[in-house]
Amino acid sequence: MFRNHSPEGYHQVLDKIELKTLAFGEKTLLSEFRLRKGAKLPSHSHPHEQTGYLVSGLLELTIGGETFLAEPGAAWSVPPDVEHSGVAKQACVAIEVFSPPREDYLKLV
Repeated sequence: MFRNHSPEGYHQVLDKIELKTLAFGEKTLLSEFRLRKGAKLPSHSHPHEQTGYLVSGLLELTIGGETFLAEPGAAWSVPPDVEHSGVAKQACVAIEVFSPPREDYLKLV
């Protein structure tokens, strides 16, 4: 699969949070999240391993009860079924990989 950049294809998934599925394969899914300042990602878990990278902004992440302040260039990994949440302290762009691919995000392609 190959895709060039496009400003289209973003979906609002929560208040102040947009998601775009960038690419996917049999075992992974790559997504981009845009969070406006003040966006809150409620505490949740899922059966997917999740690895992320903060492109821009300032994001407070809580993973398994431990809180981190992510600045541009920060990276994280959330094991399957571990509770995690976040708050955008500034407008943010984050890139995340899910394995296996999230069926709910594939529906947004």
